[in-house]
Amino acid sequence: MKKESLSLSDFLKDKRKKSDLTQQQLALKAGVGLRFVRDLEQGKTTLRMDKVNQVLNLFGHELRPQPVDRNKNQDK
Repeated sequence: MKKESLSLSDFLKDKRKKSDLTQQQLALKAGVGLRFVRDLEQGKTTLRMDKVNQVLNLFGHELRPQPVDRNKNQDK
């Protein structure tokens, strides 16, 4: 069985909590607004990539192209 990867929102929420940061503390450290962090953790689909990378950078990550599994969507 293939292991499901975390969504971006779940990944960041997990990293934030493991770092013992509140959403407000994360926003301050990343240089983004609190509303942006909330939108990001709630899975909003229209966010600025540069700001997402600002947040991801705190945890040593960045957005990158990833291959799409075309067979995954055919089951629906």
